[in-house]
Amino acid sequence: MKGAHRVIVESRKVKYDFIIKRNITILTGDSGSGKTVLIDLIRENREYGSDSGVQVSCDCACRTVNNEDWERQITETSNSIIFIDEGNRFLTSKKFAELVQKSDNYFVLATREKLPMLPYSVSEIYGFRVSGKFHEARQTYNEIYHLYGEISEKGVINPQYVVTEDSNSGYEFFAELSKKRNISCVSANGKSNMIASLRNVKHKKGICLAIVDGAAFGSEMRDVCEYMKVAGNVVLYAPESFEWLLLSANVIPAVQVSAILEKPEDYIDSREYASWEKFFTALLIAQTQSNPVWAYSKRKLPGAYLSAKMTGAVKKIMKRIMWDVSGEGFTESSQKN
Repeated sequence: MKGAHRVIVESRKVKYDFIIKRNITILTGDSGSGKTVLIDLIRENREYGSDSGVQVSCDCACRTVNNEDWERQITETSNSIIFIDEGNRFLTSKKFAELVQKSDNYFVLATREKLPMLPYSVSEIYGFRVSGKFHEARQTYNEIYHLYGEISEKGVINPQYVVTEDSNSGYEFFAELSKKRNISCVSANGKSNMIASLRNVKHKKGICLAIVDGAAFGSEMRDVCEYMKVAGNVVLYAPESFEWLLLSANVIPAVQVSAILEKPEDYIDSREYASWEKFFTALLIAQTQSNPVWAYSKRKLPGAYLSAKMTGAVKKIMKRIMWDVSGEGFTESSQKN
């Protein structure tokens, strides 16, 4: 399944209107925020049709799954958006994670639980809020909004320490940038180790910049954000992935992927790629494999990627982060944001 799909769910009392564009979307929020109501309305529409008083509008089927025979329900469903409420115990199981990552369906999971076995994006974690009346006086409009952005602070960031989620090519790249700045860069060796690595620099003065692959870091986002509130000196930068940064730099010869980068959801098949991070890695490898100078490897970064042209282009993408004492890597406009 590919593409972005608008879902409108409406009853006499409430309306939901949102767009799903990845294989995994997380709906979170306190009890009573509207997560279960949304899924109940979809279930009622599937069971009773127009008699339910619920209207569901989408260009693909919207379904729900519950505890009873959930494996069969998922495996027998295709090209649909499957909504699952947090009351279902299988959400945290290894088997469920395996089925999701092999499925051609999109999944919308309403949960406050951490789901570490699923590679979901920080930008696909949503909360609910009521944003006023809609049509009738008794009908409220429930808006779904992003909880987390690409970078956790506004204005210019002047890091004194860098911690990367990546331990291979991404770490090599940012270690080189840090070395030129004469600041420390360490690898967390995986997303689950990020907080422990940040604690190691907690006692040091200055801003610590944490760099993660946002496309698959969703399960750690809540814990890391809570830690950041306590630490007070950590800034999180979460682009889609390191490979996305390299492709976005538009420096690699004969690599033209602007159309893909503009709307990745139109190109990424949910059955083939468990996360957008995996897609961008595969895309970069495929686009450069015939070029001996630029042939990308996840394990070892070719020297071409450390050229002044490439590092300069990536710095401009990370415009709020000051990578050079001279100020290269951010613009006057970014200082005003």
